[in-house]
This record gives sequence, C-alpha cells and structure tokens, in this order.
Amino acid sequence: MRTTIELSDDHRSVLHYLSAQRRLRGYSKLIQEAIDFYIKEKLEKGRSTKNLLKMRGNWNKEGARKFKKKLGE
Repeated sequence: MRTTIELSDDHRSVLHYLSAQRRLRGYSKLIQEAIDFYIKEKLEKGRSTKNLLKMRGNWNKEGARKFKKKLGE
C-alpha cells in the first residue's frame, strides 16, 4: 500500500545516504525495515511487561529490589 509520510530534512538526507550505501533506488525498503523493527520491539516489550505483571506478588522485597536494580543497569 502506498502512503504519504512527513520527514524532516535531516531524516530524508540520512535515508538517501543509507539507501545509496545499500545501492537501493529509494528508501521505501529502509522505512519498511524501520517499521518492522518498531513493531517487533513494541510487541516484545508488551509481552515482557505482561509477563512481569503476572509475577507480581511472587517476590519478597529484597528480590524485587535486586530485580529493579538489575533493570536499571
């Protein structure tokens, strides 16, 4: 499907540069890859959050503190 998006001049320039490096005619393929990456990351984060919420109440305070510290690193 075709659609129109607005890009900053900086984004457009970088996309042209990256396309040229990969010998692509345009940057549609790069946009598709970026969208695929974004969707995958959001879905994985959602699953991770859902799994963490399922574990709620299973940790003692010390275990929760250690886990939070590990996430911050």
